Amino acid sequence: MIEELLPASVVAVEAFGEEGVREFGDAPLYPAEEALVARAVEKRRREFTVVRACARRAMEKLGVPPQPLLPGERGAPQWPEGLTGSMTHCAGYCGAALVRSGDLASVGIDAEPHEPLPEGVLSAVALPAEAERLGRLTADRPEVHWDRLLFSAKESVYKAWFPLTRKWLDFSEADIDLVADGPAGQAQGAFRARLLVPGPVVGDRRLGHFDGRWTVRRGLVATAITVQHI
Repeated sequence: MIEELLPASVVAVEAFGEEGVREFGDAPLYPAEEALVARAVEKRRREFTVVRACARRAMEKLGVPPQPLLPGERGAPQWPEGLTGSMTHCAGYCGAALVRSGDLASVGIDAEPHEPLPEGVLSAVALPAEAERLGRLTADRPEVHWDRLLFSAKESVYKAWFPLTRKWLDFSEADIDLVADGPAGQAQGAFRARLLVPGPVVGDRRLGHFDGRWTVRRGLVATAITVQHI
């Protein structure tokens, strides 16, 4: 699912539902990782284990020896030298996307259950202009939970943003315009995130926006952003 949103240079490994847990759930953790979830509830431990197993499978596909994946500043994964990537997990899904850092400057992915956001969350996430656009999108394509899609896109924006800036980005600091461009009966499309604060400098250029893709499949909404070198 995620790999369809990413260029060929990115390796994506995913685990869906109980099938994914059976495949990856018994993967061993490194001692430093084990210490982080020693007292975690079973759901947290399972997601932590499976998403790291996905990431290590992606490392292998890129020819990098598997190694511990520990959270760094603000919880961002500390990737092996020469790699950059992103991980995501939600109920029924775990995924990791990795790429050689020479091929892309940054990657951000997110997956969420394809269902409405809990009451009160949208008002904390959406700018007034975004909420207005969501209303029009819902009237045109009511089968898509656009509020959840917006939330996922903002999560992908942050995951792409942070490795480039090492700074926090609030929900209110990116204005996301979602577009459906798939054929009839297929929920997919693109989005542009206009940064409302000074963007990261990549090469010799300061970025003013990120571009991404989205899809709805298997009861999930997924979003992905890649940032090219300039």
